[in-house]
Order: sequence, then C-alpha cells, then structure tokens
Amino acid sequence: MTLLFTKFGLLTMQAIIMFAAEGGKAETEDFTLLGMIRKMGPAALAVAIILFLMSVYSIAIMVERFLTYTQAKTQSREFAPKVAQALKNDRIEEAINIADQHRKSHLAVVVNAGLQEFRAHQNDPNISGDVIEASKRALQRAVAVKMAEFKKGLSGLATIGSTAPFVGLFGTVIGIINAFQGMKEAEGAGIGAVAGGISEALIETAFGLLVAVPAVWMFNYFTSKVEAYNVEMENSSSELIDYFLKRRGAR
Repeated sequence: MTLLFTKFGLLTMQAIIMFAAEGGKAETEDFTLLGMIRKMGPAALAVAIILFLMSVYSIAIMVERFLTYTQAKTQSREFAPKVAQALKNDRIEEAINIADQHRKSHLAVVVNAGLQEFRAHQNDPNISGDVIEASKRALQRAVAVKMAEFKKGLSGLATIGSTAPFVGLFGTVIGIINAFQGMKEAEGAGIGAVAGGISEALIETAFGLLVAVPAVWMFNYFTSKVEAYNVEMENSSSELIDYFLKRRGAR
C-alpha cells in the first residue's frame, strides 16, 4: 500500500512539472467552484440554470410531500383508537364527527366515506346487501381519490431523477467540445487553453448527479410510504365492511 501511494505521488509530481513546463499558466488557473462557474459559456450556463430549476422544483415537492405524509400519519394515529371505540359502542354519528376532525388523516377520509353511505340507510328495518355494496363502493372511491392525492408530485420527482443526469451529460458534452476547440485555437498553450471546457464538463456532471440522486432516493422513499398507506386504507375498508355486516346480522 505504501509503495502504491509513493508511485501515485511521483506520478502526480511529474504531471505538475509537465503542466508547469507546458506554458506556465497552470498556476494562474482558478479551479475553485466559483472560478469554474465564471469560465462557463452561455450554453453551459443555460444547462446549469435548467438543472438549478429542476433542483428547486424537486426540493419543493420533497418538502410538501414530507409534510403531507407526516400529517396523515400523525392524525391517523390519533383517529384510529377514537373511531374504533365509537364504532364498538355503535355510535356512528360520533365516529363521523371524529372523522371530520381529522381531515388530514387518510384513514379518516376513507372511514368517513363508508360511514356516510351506511348512515343514510341505517334506520331501515332491514339492511340489504345493496346497502353493503354501496358502502363498499364508497370506500373504494375514497381509497382511489386519496391514493391519487398521495401520488401527487411523485411523477415529477421520477422525471427529474431520470432526466437530470442526461441534462448534465449534455452540459458535459458541451464542455468537452469547448475544450477541444480551445486546444485547436491555442496549440501548445498549456492547460489554460482547455481549462474553461474542462471546468464546464466537471460542473455539469456534478450538478446533474447532485440533482438526480436525492430525487431518486426520495421518490423511492415516498413510493414506499404511499404503498404502506394504501395497505392501511384497504385494511380499514375491510374492517368497516365487516362492521356493517355485523350490524346487518344484528337486525
């Protein structure tokens, strides 16, 4: 390992000496982040602005979705035991009122839809199978609507995660082209001739990955959350249908 680092150090020193002997401009080149941004041409700058806008949009979606899912989880934890106790005592009106107080909860939205449909027929002497089916369809519609709300914005994250690297690659290609043009126009002028193009390529590649990786991570995380919420809503719907059937059998 020591020998490997020694060889690497020698090669690095040789490269520095070659660049210094090649024109003396390596010392004056600014390879800081701000310095490389200053060397970017109009096309590369336009690509960087596009990536910046994509980053801002993805961050906005991440924050909004995170707050939405957090509120849904928090209110559902408060709602579930309360509504379970109300239904255990056959107090449907109280259960509906509890659901109205937890509008951010996905479970409350689904349960409320089923209870509203069932309440319209609860005073009938005989609760027919049509009433149960109508309540089941109301629950299914509520689940579908809530799932669509939960998935809002996730397609944008997926699009940014899949396209940002290619946008960055486009900027990288532009930087490489500019580097070759600099080499052609100033043959033997040292690293200064290609510094602008190299800096563009490095910045665009890094920026594209910086935008894409968090978007992909958060898309996968949010997708798993939505799937978990879907399971919870389906289970709540099934339990509510069982409750309706028990009420029907008790008549």
